[in-house]
Amino acid sequence: MDAPAEFGDLVERFDHIAVAVHDIGAILPLVELLGGRFRNGGDSRNGFRWAQWHLPGGAKIEFLQPLDPEDADHFLNRFLAANGEGLHHVTFKVRSVTEAAERARARGYRVVGLNLDRPYWREMFLHPKSAHGILIQMAEWTDRPDPGRTIEDVIGA
Repeated sequence: MDAPAEFGDLVERFDHIAVAVHDIGAILPLVELLGGRFRNGGDSRNGFRWAQWHLPGGAKIEFLQPLDPEDADHFLNRFLAANGEGLHHVTFKVRSVTEAAERARARGYRVVGLNLDRPYWREMFLHPKSAHGILIQMAEWTDRPDPGRTIEDVIGA
């Protein structure tokens, strides 16, 4: 079945799922069990650490960890307090975040977190209350080779 015209020409692919955790280092045995191959990661200027793996068959999984577990106002700490560790969002790569946001709003979806500040990463989210309980990230970026970091570089092990 083809995607509806509203988004079919904007969505390039489903890219990954993101999972909120307290400690990325603690999930390494699980990722190994799943056959994960470390892709990339680092600390975000938004107060969290992320790490992403390729999984067999082409899927990707990303883990998000708050940098300051005592910051009760940080979105990840609020999420972890309310839900515990688990699925945080799903990410779709789109050709134009601004166009996706316009089309989503026109269809009645609540768009949050629209960020166009960085030319190399532009994003927005569909709020889960308007998207059947799923936080959906739509992001626009240019695919680049993995930078050659190791998971040890990311988590400081």
